[in-house]
Amino acid sequence: MGRSERDLVTALRDELAAIDPSRSCDRVAELDGLGAEPIDREASVARLIHRLGRMDPGDAPSAFDWTAAADHCRSAWARGRFLARGSLSLAGGRTHLEFVVEAADAPGLADRLIEFGLPVSCRIRRGRGVVTSKNGEVVGTFLRRIGATGALLEVEARQVSRALRGELNRVLNAESANLQRAVSAAGRQLDAIATLDADGRLMTQSYVVRMVADARRETPEASLGELAERLEIHRSAVQRALERMERLAALDPSTDASGRPVLA
Repeated sequence: MGRSERDLVTALRDELAAIDPSRSCDRVAELDGLGAEPIDREASVARLIHRLGRMDPGDAPSAFDWTAAADHCRSAWARGRFLARGSLSLAGGRTHLEFVVEAADAPGLADRLIEFGLPVSCRIRRGRGVVTSKNGEVVGTFLRRIGATGALLEVEARQVSRALRGELNRVLNAESANLQRAVSAAGRQLDAIATLDADGRLMTQSYVVRMVADARRETPEASLGELAERLEIHRSAVQRALERMERLAALDPSTDASGRPVLA
């Protein structure tokens, strides 16, 4: 992940850590999500733990109950869990949200996040439980639900910009490939016309074939559709005429279009 992406993720986490829950129940929920274990995290998260820890225990229940919790309490808990055990990667335009917890805690965390609306997968990695989600749109919705706004908008704007650049490059590459094929085809057709004209076989062809040959020589860059419009005939007729000239030019001049010897 580049510096720019890391700075964005840091800004997003700082934004979440700066939220001060107004409800005492949300403060209890977020503290529970942060967990009791020491957390080696950003200074903003350490300050959050200090602020939440100053709450008067008599202002709220002493324990957080996910099953009975209101949605705003669940959001506060999920925010704390993300700040304590979550990481976000935006490398290469791909979103990867990951929580690393004790192996025994991973299934329960996965169940809560799924219930909260974040589809995740769960596995054990080097003895630790790893809960992940790689759906960028769903991860964005999750981050918005737990309070991310400004930094997330910047993340999404960059992802949209990257997607548009990718689509533009795809279109340009496709157009370049089509142009290259058209140039190659025109080159083969001009060579075939020159061969047939040199040995006199072009004059023995039908009026349409000779007309298409003249038009191709006059406008080498024209597409089949443009040649058809200019000559006022169907595009398929132009294509058949050019293909016929290429086939004939590849044959021995002493044979006809079917490969049979030409009688003197």
